[in-house]
Amino acid sequence: MAPKFKFTREEIIQAALELTREKGSSALTARGVAGKLGSSPKPIFGLFQSMEELQQEVLAAASATYQSYIEAEIKERRFPAYKSSGMAYIRFAKEERELFKLLFMRDRSQEAVTDGKEELRPLLKLIQESTGLSEEQAFLFHVEMWIYVHGIATMLVTNYLDWDMEFISQVLTDAYVGLKYRYCTEEGKAQL
Repeated sequence: MAPKFKFTREEIIQAALELTREKGSSALTARGVAGKLGSSPKPIFGLFQSMEELQQEVLAAASATYQSYIEAEIKERRFPAYKSSGMAYIRFAKEERELFKLLFMRDRSQEAVTDGKEELRPLLKLIQESTGLSEEQAFLFHVEMWIYVHGIATMLVTNYLDWDMEFISQVLTDAYVGLKYRYCTEEGKAQL
């Protein structure tokens, strides 16, 4: 008969996510999660093959949290949908610093690298609809915009700056308008 554990997989994942949120990914150890649960590490290894499996589940839970930021921002309709995605990224960085670091500031050298176009397709479509650019041009446009958005987010996460969201909105608009000029006007295209 299999042993019964007093915690479910979901409860352990939630505790591990909270631990990461509070103390960062370096705290995500069997002992750390067990301490958060007020338990020994035994339930963790009874429900997960390894700490790596639990860490992957925490990564997925953090990603779901990030996706909820995007969905909420788009649903608010304060900004056009494409801008909402950038504002959500920055808001997530500002409000969920450790989860942002886990998702977007970890060493990725051992992970498979893709160009990301498939997962970006909905954003590329938004750019194409508002600018008339081809998918390839929309991808380049997005990469340049994302570099700008990611830069702001990482400066917030690392306490390099503390801009309010109104100012961030203004500078994102300025960057978008500048890129749109560069990619969509004859004068701008001449500089490409």
